[in-house]
Amino acid sequence: MKSITVEQLKEKLDAGEKINLIDVREPNEYAEANLGGQLVPLGKIQTMQIEELEDLKDEPVIVHCRSGKRSMMACMVMDQLGFKDTYNLEGGILEWMEKYGAAK
Repeated sequence: MKSITVEQLKEKLDAGEKINLIDVREPNEYAEANLGGQLVPLGKIQTMQIEELEDLKDEPVIVHCRSGKRSMMACMVMDQLGFKDTYNLEGGILEWMEKYGAAK
């Protein structure tokens, strides 16, 4: 697992890069504000119910949550499951909203 800052993520998004963004918060949190990532709650990752992510094992995957703690746990589990290039978004969506305002 590596880390990525909200500034680095914004640069990638602004440049139109194809990124694999995974949001590990709960559906109600996602509904309030999100960055457009794929919603896969941490509980699903911890119980290894991640069939929909299997195709991403060899690609860079950026994982985020509210503050960075759940996404760090998700990255650790994903690394153990064979994901080769996971990134934890430092500060999560809270940091994003502080710097750039409301998400999508």
